[in-house]
Amino acid sequence: MANVILFHHALGMTPGMDALAELLRDAGHTVTAPDLYDGRTFGSLEAGLAYAEEIGFDVIESLGVQIARRLPADLVYIGFSLGVMPAQRLAQTRAGARAAVLVSGCVPPGTYADTWPEGVPLQIHAMAEDPVFVEEGDLDAARHLVESILTESGGSWGGGDSVDAAAVKLILYPGSSHFFADISSPDYDEDYAHALTGSVLELLAGLDG
Repeated sequence: MANVILFHHALGMTPGMDALAELLRDAGHTVTAPDLYDGRTFGSLEAGLAYAEEIGFDVIESLGVQIARRLPADLVYIGFSLGVMPAQRLAQTRAGARAAVLVSGCVPPGTYADTWPEGVPLQIHAMAEDPVFVEEGDLDAARHLVESILTESGGSWGGGDSVDAAAVKLILYPGSSHFFADISSPDYDEDYAHALTGSVLELLAGLDG
């Protein structure tokens, strides 16, 4: 079973984020879901981002990194929106990562490291018409990141271990919701949230395969 750290989105540690953490636990995985907002939650992206800006995006990211570094290194890093920052940073810079899942966000290649760590599976999930993901550059960053990994790996990540290209994927769902996977959000989309969680559970189940 996998050891997972899940970083919440800009609305905070909402009931939907708690529900997702519990779903992974019910599947037998160990899940740490730190509250980077110290109990605060928000009803809109604008309000959540305003709070994050007030305390500092770099402060939030650093807090997530500090919490993760208290845990064993063999983590699966999952980040939603704002939580993508610590998740991607740790996946790229902390040795031992098992996999990474980035939802509704992606940081441009080269921000944290010049390359993706060898042999670490990556999933990026988002809605294809999410204005935050598309217009703020995350979609371009995601495409470039996936292309760079596949180009650099040539389908094999060292040590003679062949890695199927499916281990690195960008999955775009029809729609425009930024919080489609959060059951407590009005923007929740049951079908695509289930598709996301199914993909994540399949990834986690395959890590020991």
